[in-house]
Amino acid sequence: MTLEVHDLAIGGLVRGVSFAIARGERVGLIGESGSGKSLTALSIMGLLPEELAASGSVKLDGRELLGAPEKELSRLRGNDLSMVFQEPMTALNPAMRVGAQVAEPMRIHRDGGKHRAAAEALLESVGLPGTFRAYPHQLSGGQRQRVVLAIALANDPKLLICDEPTTALDVTVQAQILELILDGVRERESALLFITHDLAVVASVCERVLVMLDGEIVEAGTTRDVLTAPQHEYTMKLLAASDLEASR
Repeated sequence: MTLEVHDLAIGGLVRGVSFAIARGERVGLIGESGSGKSLTALSIMGLLPEELAASGSVKLDGRELLGAPEKELSRLRGNDLSMVFQEPMTALNPAMRVGAQVAEPMRIHRDGGKHRAAAEALLESVGLPGTFRAYPHQLSGGQRQRVVLAIALANDPKLLICDEPTTALDVTVQAQILELILDGVRERESALLFITHDLAVVASVCERVLVMLDGEIVEAGTTRDVLTAPQHEYTMKLLAASDLEASR
């Protein structure tokens, strides 16, 4: 699996963004709110708002995604491409039992039955045994995020995108979710694009880092190099303001 983003531009908000992610790689995309991180992710998924147009190129295994028909993108989403959003309640159907929501992408993209058994196994793998018939409102925020992760991993995606998936969670639950994400991508050899403003999270999860400022990537490199010897002034400011710097 290779994701190749080249000269991506989105409605004047993102400009000249280029990077690649290979199978099994874990890449962090960091920057403050409004820097263009989420728009970049949504363009990869084909989920940009209608009023925003993207140009450039986004290829998955050589297949161009920008401008691809919605029918083709729908086949890819939830199968080759999956995304975990910051707020799980916006991603879950409040009127649908969580087990059915975990099973749904398997029913859509896989032939054969036994989707319930597979969904129950997935829920157990993210630490939620016995919750198949629960509704989202009956679960805590951390538990709901585990459900969203189970849905995202259901079809062994080639690329998992996580957009600030632990921001709203307390530190203990955050660590548990990060461990589940890492375990999930390692077991499947999935690539990971992890979007966050938290450098400590990047240090624990990612091998490479892309730093965004005002819609552009201003620094890129290995996590070790970027976080120990930042070259751009903005990266230095992020590091100076982070918990990571305080612990060094």
